Amino acid sequence: MRRRAAEHVPARPTWRCRACGIAWPCSPAKLRLLAEYRDDWTALLVYLATVQAEAAEQLAERDGGTPPGSLTERFTGWARAR
Repeated sequence: MRRRAAEHVPARPTWRCRACGIAWPCSPAKLRLLAEYRDDWTALLVYLATVQAEAAEQLAERDGGTPPGSLTERFTGWARAR
């Protein structure tokens, strides 16, 4: 039986990729999101802003109440530049 490849999705509350372990969204996740939302850029940005807010809350809980400052570029900056 062939094993299904791990999906590049976030592991909450660390917000690291379950497949490759780097900060999510990783490059494969970005490519998947671009393909999934190719016909609705606004929906992509709304989705990314929503998960950014969720990540900020969860990461702040882990880090003493202060979310990391680099979340905007990490979650939405790459998509706006396209």
